[in-house]
Parts: sequence; C-alpha cells; structure tokens
Amino acid sequence: MATILVADDDGHIREVLRYALERAGHRVLEAADGAQALRLCAEQPVELALLDILMPEADGLEVCRALRARGRLPIVFLTSRTDELDRVLGLELGADDYVVKPFSPREVVARVKAVLRRTQPAPAGPVPALACGPLGLDLERRRCTWSGTEVALTATEFALLQALLGRPGKVFTRDELVDRAYGQGHAITDRTIDSHVRRIRRKLAEAGAADPIETVHGVGYRLREPGQPAPGPGER
Repeated sequence: MATILVADDDGHIREVLRYALERAGHRVLEAADGAQALRLCAEQPVELALLDILMPEADGLEVCRALRARGRLPIVFLTSRTDELDRVLGLELGADDYVVKPFSPREVVARVKAVLRRTQPAPAGPVPALACGPLGLDLERRRCTWSGTEVALTATEFALLQALLGRPGKVFTRDELVDRAYGQGHAITDRTIDSHVRRIRRKLAEAGAADPIETVHGVGYRLREPGQPAPGPGER
C-alpha cells in the first residue's frame, strides 16, 4: 500500500481516482488546488502525487517545480489532449509520467503501479554493480554517481539510465527504452523519451560529465563505452 496524493480541482475526477486507487490497496489524500497539494505533501508522508496541470492557486507545473526542489517524490501528471506543450514542460521539470484525459481509472492505477515499482529498492541478495567509467548506479540504494558526485534522478530517469548502463554501446530504440522504463503496453511518445534523456544529460553535465549518452539519429540512444570520444558541437 502506498499513500497517493490526488490533486485536481474537479471533485468527480478525485472521487473516481480515489475509488480506483483504494480498490488497488492504496491510501488516498485529496487536494482541490495546488496550494492544498503542497500543504499535504509537507504535512504527511506521500509516496506519489497525481497532479492536474490546470488547478487554481498553483497549477500542476508550479507544484511539480516546488516538489522537485524538496526531493524526488514520484509525480504523474493528469493532462488534456491539447496540453502537449505543458506535458513536455512537466517532463522537463522532472515528472515521471503523464496520463491524458479522458482516461480509464484502470490505466491510472497501472501507471501508478509502474512508477512505484521503479522507486522500490532492488530485492535482497547480491546486486550486480552497474558502472561504465566514472558513471555508476547503486541499484539497492537507487543512487546515481559520476566520479563520486551524486546525481539526483527521478524514478523514470533512473530506469532509463539503468537500461543504457546495463549494455554500454548497445543502441536502444525509443520503443525499447519505453518498455524498460514504463513496462510493455504503455503508449509513450518519442518526445517523452527525448525529454527524459535531455534531463539526464543536463544533470550529468552539472556533475562534470561530457555527455556519455549518444543520440543515434533515426533510431534511439546508447551509452558511450569507456574511451569513446565525447560528441563535438552539434553531434548530440
């Protein structure tokens, strides 16, 4: 069971999601606006937030930005079909996933389950070391480091980097990365994966990395193997 915050100014949507999530075994907190959502997250332990983008007081993007400043709480956006720009901006701010309205409550529960699964520590027992040069992932503690400097990743970013780091040099198509990060059967656009990769690159660059992720145009991405030269201008 996880504690899920549902923040949406539509009371009917909150009621539908509460019923579906509680049936799945979760505890649900409700917020009718962004300010209330932030108060609840500050007052109680929340393990995932479902945020509507268009809310009074503070919209979902503002709430996401504030929550990201506090830590790594998994975030899933609830958006309309016409909000593509806001969806991309939300991903750039660090959201893990989004669900497009009108949605099936079953789909929302499945997305929540997938994101929560990515935040769970690795099972007990020997954990294989994932490292490539100065880049390393601690699967048990869900920590990423570059030359010893910790890099704060969202659950989805961690899952994507884990896939790339598991096979340095292998070219992963965007569809393969969707399956690794979200699980099979999720309809995720190429632009979503590109947004996540841009954030990973930016965070690694802030830790001193010279972009270890290479774009293979028309195909997808791969992690550069040790000794492979970093990209020149315009080669990303």
